[in-house]
Amino acid sequence: MRIVRTIADLRAALSPHRGETIGFVPTMGALHEGHLSLLRTARSENATVVLSIFVNPTQFGEAADLAAYPRTEEADVALAAEAGTDLVFAPSPAEMYPAGFATSVSVAGAITGTLEGAVRGRSHFDGVATVVAKLLLAVQPDRAYFGAKDAQQVVVVRRMVSDLGIPVEIVARPTSRDDDGLARSSRNTRLSAEERDVAAVIPRALRAAQDAFASGIRDPHRLTTVVRDELAGAGLEPEYVEAVDADSLEPIATAETPALLALAVRVGEVRLIDNVVLGVDDLVPVTGSVS
Repeated sequence: MRIVRTIADLRAALSPHRGETIGFVPTMGALHEGHLSLLRTARSENATVVLSIFVNPTQFGEAADLAAYPRTEEADVALAAEAGTDLVFAPSPAEMYPAGFATSVSVAGAITGTLEGAVRGRSHFDGVATVVAKLLLAVQPDRAYFGAKDAQQVVVVRRMVSDLGIPVEIVARPTSRDDDGLARSSRNTRLSAEERDVAAVIPRALRAAQDAFASGIRDPHRLTTVVRDELAGAGLEPEYVEAVDADSLEPIATAETPALLALAVRVGEVRLIDNVVLGVDDLVPVTGSVS
């Protein structure tokens, strides 16, 4: 496995592999089982696998959150090698945003104005779209792999790729979860043991909404209230709990499949997001399987 830090070296390293299938997993590092599952899926479906590690400063609204984001490159590289990665692209901020950089990719409409966009601001998804576009153009993969925990990000990236005609297949894999159902996240490492126990209410709340949906409840307000009540029982006040169309992210009057129920909540100082597709996602733990 090789590590490169410039776009020029990345392209040179990939040049002999053009004509083969290239799979790409973009990350901000601090790899966990969710990332490794994406890498293993990419390994099973492509001749060459590329991982990027880049903590993108333009998608953080809070300087403290950016500063606190875990950076564990040495451990990440070792895990990536075990998962069968061929090439790691780990650029510096100056490589991705050189002096004079003045271009931003912006996706308009409900898909960026709701959920995370409503809380974190439009600039968050401008940052996401810009860095993903740069990475896709640098790697030029056949397939790029994302986790479904960041459901809105997947919708935004798919729209950007479609609108700009970037020739890549965006593959979304099920959310990777611990045994208690909590979605795996690099931010989980910042939870204390007590906070980690409290955070387990998040998948329970989503499962309660799934159960309510299965019982015939279709009123989005009633379904989101189920989630809020479960979180409140653990002393948590969410930033948002919304039911939207899973494809357009537009508000819905009636929850029918595919409807996405998404939330964001702080546990202590750590901000966590999660979601479920009503009537589809059963919230069982997803491990390293690629089946």
